[in-house]
Amino acid sequence: MATTTPVHPVDEVPPVRQLAAFGLQHVLAMYAGAVAVPLIVGGAMKLSPADLAYLITADLLVCGIATLIQCVGFWRFGARLPIMQGCTFAAVSPMVLIGTTGGGLPAIYGSVIVAGLAIVLLAPVFGRLLRFFPPLVTGTVILIIGVSLLPVAGNWAAGGVGAKDFGEPKNLALAGFVLAVVLGVQRFAPAFLSRIAVLIGIAVGLAVAVPFGFTDFGGVGDADWVGISTPFHFGAPTFEASAIISMLVVALVTMTETTGDLIAVGEMTGRKVEPHSLADGLRADGLSTVLGGVFNTFPYTAYAQNVGLVGMTRVRSRWVVATAGGILVLLGLLPKLGAVVAAIPAPVLGGAGLVMFGTVAASGLRTLARVDFKDNHNLTVVAVSVAVGMLPVGVPTVYAKFPDWFQTVMNSGISAGCLTAIALNLLFNHLPSKATSAAEADGLPSGGGEQAVEQPREEII
Repeated sequence: MATTTPVHPVDEVPPVRQLAAFGLQHVLAMYAGAVAVPLIVGGAMKLSPADLAYLITADLLVCGIATLIQCVGFWRFGARLPIMQGCTFAAVSPMVLIGTTGGGLPAIYGSVIVAGLAIVLLAPVFGRLLRFFPPLVTGTVILIIGVSLLPVAGNWAAGGVGAKDFGEPKNLALAGFVLAVVLGVQRFAPAFLSRIAVLIGIAVGLAVAVPFGFTDFGGVGDADWVGISTPFHFGAPTFEASAIISMLVVALVTMTETTGDLIAVGEMTGRKVEPHSLADGLRADGLSTVLGGVFNTFPYTAYAQNVGLVGMTRVRSRWVVATAGGILVLLGLLPKLGAVVAAIPAPVLGGAGLVMFGTVAASGLRTLARVDFKDNHNLTVVAVSVAVGMLPVGVPTVYAKFPDWFQTVMNSGISAGCLTAIALNLLFNHLPSKATSAAEADGLPSGGGEQAVEQPREEII
């Protein structure tokens, strides 16, 4: 009797109706973040409403293509994990500076193309650095990712940054209502419905928001039915040295962030990220960033919002996220559909975001539970890394007096915390201490801190 090889949950293909529902849920979780970058950059450059709309549709299109590359993969491009791709916020400040000091959009796109090519070339190097990400470091980074996202959910719940009614009790009440719906569906609904708890919460929240005047769909009527992004719509790219250097720093930051996200998803899905798969995932980032420069949008990275959704719903199929990528392509080609999604009020997204981003932080704690904290300095590594990672989140202007390249690296709590965790792990668990050297000279066994770090993840459990 023939036996079939079991399919890993990451490679399972759910029924079509489930693919659509799960995929839409991922789109709604990341949509606000995806369109924020073109809105901020375009607004700072005082682009016309028509150009802003063009940036947004181009962004959604490339978001979808980038997600498909990452999830489906081809040759050595794509981690083949459930990873959503979107514009990185680490590039916002450098791009605004480039765009407003004379270079304009062509200079931004030239630097983005060079940064994407650099990521493709550096991907194998980052892949070999995976041994510096033991559970002590990965758990800390995942925890920092989750906690650093919570202010985003808080701003949404209060009405969205810049909203005239920011912080009004009605906004927080709507966010709390959506959170209650999500938790209620997760706890009491049948298995399938509990897995789309976020989608149901957003739908119910939207149904409540419309009659109470939280949003209107006036922009839907004004939006075009079809919009196609053409290469170099804003002119041929220009390559300025200063712009390229600042974007290369951004590239290193986004590679660090994507590494953390890929490892987090690997932990959640049970498919361990190996050096070659990490390199493949980073190559996909690089290719997507090059496409961003060609098709009038910006650098791309893995989106941590959706990492939390994978952990919360326990739906591990990469084909679900690939479906979300297909939906984003449609939204990029059909601006009217994009306008419908854009009409979802921020408090609705905030209520769902609280549980999603909290799930990421909780996943980090679960990974750290596998680390030995007895008779070593691992607690110090976690404590200082989280503190450094949260510093720019709690005090956004803390590095305002520092050089631009330093701000680009350290203003991202994820990259700041990740670099700190790697450095402290090397300091305390890899470099021999005086006590260890003396013990070895006397023929005594040394402490087990380094051993706990060097062991493969599966051997620590």
